[in-house]
Amino acid sequence: MQALAKASAEERPQLGKIINDAKTRFQQALQEKMDAFKEREMAGKLASERVDITLAGRQTFKGGLHPVTLTRRRIEDWFARLGFVVKDGPEIEDDFHNFTALNIPEHHPARAMQDTFYFDPQTVLRTHTSGVQIRTMEQEGVPLRIIAPGRVYRSDSDVTHTPMFHQVEGLVVDTSSTFADLKGIIIHFLRDFFAREDLQVRFRPSFFPFTEPSAEVDIAFFTAGDGANVKWLEVLGCGMVHPQVLHNSGVDPDIYQGYAFGMGIERLAMLRYGVQDLRQFFENDVRFLRQFRHEF
Repeated sequence: MQALAKASAEERPQLGKIINDAKTRFQQALQEKMDAFKEREMAGKLASERVDITLAGRQTFKGGLHPVTLTRRRIEDWFARLGFVVKDGPEIEDDFHNFTALNIPEHHPARAMQDTFYFDPQTVLRTHTSGVQIRTMEQEGVPLRIIAPGRVYRSDSDVTHTPMFHQVEGLVVDTSSTFADLKGIIIHFLRDFFAREDLQVRFRPSFFPFTEPSAEVDIAFFTAGDGANVKWLEVLGCGMVHPQVLHNSGVDPDIYQGYAFGMGIERLAMLRYGVQDLRQFFENDVRFLRQFRHEF
């Protein structure tokens, strides 16, 4: 560049051309080197981040219904085929519909603070769905065939109990229902639910304030050997509706009679699916819940 400044007017065009040619060659060589570095860098990235297109894709899991929901729907569908109507009611219940109308006296242990969640002396979280039965008889009259599924609350918590759980209670009121009808429907339901036509079912005399006579229902599980080792498990309670309950609901017990039954949905789900700890239903462990995604 200094020589160009000192060159004569005749020499300057030739020197300028030489300088421009050198500049162009330099820029081309620099660009080639930069392109080579970029290609080498890209090749390194491709080699380190290579994707094997022959590998299987990432597995995705379909969602499924909760086992308690599956069990509740299975119960509802079964009784719907027999003409039962599903009814619902408030979870915050008054003393009359939760206790008094069901012939539960004031001194009964079920009313104790350690068993029931109270808002005030006349308002509780319902301890069963029987209040729905009372309300339905009051509002719609009889005859009727209903089931009342829903959440209930009791002050209890361990491996087989939680403060909140689900029940299904059934009620039939007409002029001709008998305990034999009750036994028949319970036996057929349990055999269908557990898919065992040979399932042994027994009725044990019991006591409930709202039914008379009353019974607890057990099913047989054979543990080992030739069938002699049998374990009986209680699954539900039932009985003929007490006349006083009908009277408290505005139904004439001299004309109408009926039967009622109640079962815990979680308990039936535990037995059907072999779950040992009731609390697993409420922990939302995806590994546990995925086991039921193919159920329907």
